[in-house]
Amino acid sequence: MSEQANAVPEGFHTLTPHLTVRDADKALEFYKNALGAEVLHVARMPDGKVMHASLRVGDSMLMLNEEAPEYGTLSPLSTGGTGVTIHIYTKNVDEAFNRAVSAGAQVKMPVMDQFWGDRYGLVADPFGHKWSIATHTKDMSPEEMQGAQDEAMAKMPPAAVKKTA
Repeated sequence: MSEQANAVPEGFHTLTPHLTVRDADKALEFYKNALGAEVLHVARMPDGKVMHASLRVGDSMLMLNEEAPEYGTLSPLSTGGTGVTIHIYTKNVDEAFNRAVSAGAQVKMPVMDQFWGDRYGLVADPFGHKWSIATHTKDMSPEEMQGAQDEAMAKMPPAAVKKTA
């Protein structure tokens, strides 16, 4: 092979989420059912666990692997959660959101029209990962978005005050 390989492989984008999950085989089925993912490749370790899997969701790639505590590779279920949310844009957010919930995702924020011009909702999957799902419904200038944000924030109830020691 004398040809130079592409730095970003065919079908990938510059940024590709790579998830560590507990029970990767169940995760593969969940992502197929919840997100319409297509499983492209699964590499297994000698014990049968998923060492690496590649999936396509829409026009984007998603990779995942089974957690392996013995190697320090832990899922959000082992670490107490994740600070990461993976965002999906789709043509029909309500349909995609309902499909994810029907497949077992937990609603964290129901779908609703948001001030930034998206119809948006948030779910958590059974493996500890958070997914925001949206349809972009309105193009807005930075000034329009700021005005809409100010209006939305003015309508929010005051945050509960936490007492610290």
